[in-house]
Amino acid sequence: MKKKNKIFYFLFILFLIVNSCFYIAYYFKDSNKNLELVPYNTSINSIDLIDSYLDNEKKADKLYLEKIIEVSGFVREVTFLNNRNTVILYGKNKTSGIICDIHPSQIEKIKNLKEHQKIVVKGICKGFLKDVVLLNCYIDLKLNE
Repeated sequence: MKKKNKIFYFLFILFLIVNSCFYIAYYFKDSNKNLELVPYNTSINSIDLIDSYLDNEKKADKLYLEKIIEVSGFVREVTFLNNRNTVILYGKNKTSGIICDIHPSQIEKIKNLKEHQKIVVKGICKGFLKDVVLLNCYIDLKLNE
Protein backbone atom coordinates (compact mmCIF):
# COMPACT_ATOMS: atom_id res chain seq x y z
CA MET A 1 0.00 0.00 0.00
CA LYS A 2 2.78 2.45 0.80
CA LYS A 3 4.45 1.81 -2.55
CA LYS A 4 1.21 2.69 -4.38
CA ASN A 5 0.91 5.92 -2.38
CA LYS A 6 4.49 6.90 -3.22
CA ILE A 7 3.88 6.28 -6.93
CA PHE A 8 0.63 8.25 -6.79
CA TYR A 9 2.30 11.21 -5.06
CA PHE A 10 5.23 11.11 -7.46
CA LEU A 11 2.91 11.13 -10.50
CA PHE A 12 0.80 13.89 -8.98
CA ILE A 13 3.82 16.12 -8.34
CA LEU A 14 5.17 15.37 -11.82
CA PHE A 15 1.78 16.34 -13.26
CA LEU A 16 1.84 19.64 -11.35
CA ILE A 17 5.37 20.45 -12.51
CA VAL A 18 4.60 19.73 -16.18
CA ASN A 19 1.40 21.80 -16.08
CA SER A 20 3.23 24.67 -14.38
CA CYS A 21 5.90 24.65 -17.08
CA PHE A 22 3.29 24.81 -19.84
CA TYR A 23 1.47 27.64 -18.08
CA ILE A 24 4.65 29.64 -17.55
CA ALA A 25 5.80 29.08 -21.14
CA TYR A 26 2.42 30.22 -22.50
CA TYR A 27 2.30 33.26 -20.24
CA PHE A 28 5.77 34.48 -21.19
CA LYS A 29 5.77 33.57 -24.87
CA ASP A 30 6.38 36.55 -27.14
CA SER A 31 6.97 38.72 -24.09
CA ASN A 32 10.18 40.08 -25.57
CA LYS A 33 9.48 39.51 -29.24
CA ASN A 34 11.32 41.81 -31.63
CA LEU A 35 8.55 43.61 -33.51
CA GLU A 36 10.72 46.10 -35.35
CA LEU A 37 10.68 44.17 -38.64
CA VAL A 38 7.37 42.34 -38.14
CA PRO A 39 4.47 43.70 -40.22
CA TYR A 40 1.52 45.12 -38.31
CA ASN A 41 -2.07 43.91 -38.64
CA THR A 42 -3.77 47.29 -38.31
CA SER A 43 -2.83 50.96 -38.30
CA ILE A 44 -4.97 53.37 -36.29
CA ASN A 45 -4.94 56.79 -34.63
CA SER A 46 -4.68 56.78 -30.80
CA ILE A 47 -7.99 58.62 -30.37
CA ASP A 48 -9.83 56.18 -32.65
CA LEU A 49 -8.35 53.17 -30.82
CA ILE A 50 -9.45 54.47 -27.42
CA ASP A 51 -12.89 55.40 -28.76
CA SER A 52 -13.40 51.91 -30.20
CA TYR A 53 -12.65 50.39 -26.78
CA LEU A 54 -14.90 52.87 -24.98
CA ASP A 55 -17.76 52.28 -27.43
CA ASN A 56 -17.65 48.47 -27.50
CA GLU A 57 -14.84 46.66 -25.69
CA LYS A 58 -15.77 43.17 -26.93
CA LYS A 59 -15.80 44.27 -30.57
CA ALA A 60 -12.51 46.12 -30.14
CA ASP A 61 -10.93 43.05 -28.53
CA LYS A 62 -11.91 41.00 -31.58
CA LEU A 63 -10.20 43.55 -33.81
CA TYR A 64 -7.06 44.33 -31.81
CA LEU A 65 -6.42 41.97 -28.88
CA GLU A 66 -3.11 40.03 -29.15
CA LYS A 67 -2.46 41.56 -32.58
CA ILE A 68 0.43 43.74 -33.67
CA ILE A 69 -0.96 47.21 -34.29
CA GLU A 70 0.56 50.51 -35.32
CA VAL A 71 -0.78 53.53 -33.44
CA SER A 72 -0.08 57.17 -34.23
CA GLY A 73 -0.56 59.79 -31.56
CA PHE A 74 0.91 62.51 -29.40
CA VAL A 75 3.06 61.91 -26.32
CA ARG A 76 1.40 62.79 -23.02
CA GLU A 77 4.07 61.40 -20.69
CA VAL A 78 7.30 59.35 -20.64
CA THR A 79 8.20 57.33 -17.53
CA PHE A 80 11.15 55.19 -16.47
CA LEU A 81 9.74 53.46 -13.37
CA ASN A 82 10.64 49.98 -12.05
CA ASN A 83 12.97 49.17 -14.97
CA ARG A 84 10.05 49.70 -17.37
CA ASN A 85 10.16 52.34 -20.07
CA THR A 86 6.69 53.62 -20.82
CA VAL A 87 5.21 56.19 -23.16
CA ILE A 88 1.61 57.31 -22.68
CA LEU A 89 -0.27 58.67 -25.69
CA TYR A 90 -3.13 61.15 -25.48
CA GLY A 91 -6.75 60.21 -25.90
CA LYS A 92 -9.76 62.48 -26.37
CA ASN A 93 -10.37 62.75 -22.63
CA LYS A 94 -7.96 62.99 -19.72
CA THR A 95 -9.03 59.71 -18.12
CA SER A 96 -7.99 57.35 -20.94
CA GLY A 97 -4.85 57.00 -22.99
CA ILE A 98 -2.58 54.38 -24.52
CA ILE A 99 0.14 52.92 -22.33
CA CYS A 100 3.03 51.78 -24.51
CA ASP A 101 5.55 49.53 -22.78
CA ILE A 102 8.68 50.20 -24.83
CA HIS A 103 11.11 47.47 -25.94
CA PRO A 104 14.52 47.84 -24.22
CA SER A 105 16.27 48.47 -27.55
CA GLN A 106 14.33 51.74 -27.91
CA ILE A 107 15.68 53.45 -24.77
CA GLU A 108 17.72 56.05 -26.66
CA LYS A 109 14.67 57.09 -28.69
CA ILE A 110 12.42 57.59 -25.69
CA LYS A 111 15.01 59.61 -23.80
CA ASN A 112 14.65 62.29 -26.49
CA LEU A 113 10.84 62.32 -26.60
CA LYS A 114 9.03 65.48 -25.61
CA GLU A 115 5.48 66.08 -24.51
CA HIS A 116 3.07 66.70 -27.45
CA GLN A 117 5.52 65.15 -29.93
CA LYS A 118 3.86 63.04 -32.63
CA ILE A 119 5.07 59.45 -32.82
CA VAL A 120 4.03 56.16 -34.34
CA VAL A 121 4.24 53.12 -32.07
CA LYS A 122 4.04 49.46 -33.10
CA GLY A 123 3.22 46.94 -30.39
CA ILE A 124 1.11 43.99 -29.24
CA CYS A 125 -2.32 45.07 -27.98
CA LYS A 126 -3.10 43.51 -24.61
CA GLY A 127 -6.53 45.03 -24.09
CA PHE A 128 -8.20 47.78 -22.13
CA LEU A 129 -8.64 48.56 -18.46
CA LYS A 130 -8.80 52.32 -18.06
CA ASP A 131 -6.20 52.68 -20.80
CA VAL A 132 -5.30 50.62 -23.86
CA VAL A 133 -2.10 48.63 -23.19
CA LEU A 134 0.54 47.91 -25.85
CA LEU A 135 3.61 45.75 -25.14
CA ASN A 136 7.03 45.46 -26.84
CA CYS A 137 6.58 48.77 -28.61
CA TYR A 138 8.88 50.17 -31.27
CA ILE A 139 8.85 53.89 -31.98
CA ASP A 140 8.90 55.78 -35.25
CA LEU A 141 9.35 59.51 -34.68
CA LYS A 142 7.25 61.94 -36.73
CA LEU A 143 7.56 65.67 -37.15
CA ASN A 144 4.99 67.70 -35.24
CA GLU A 145 2.04 68.53 -37.45
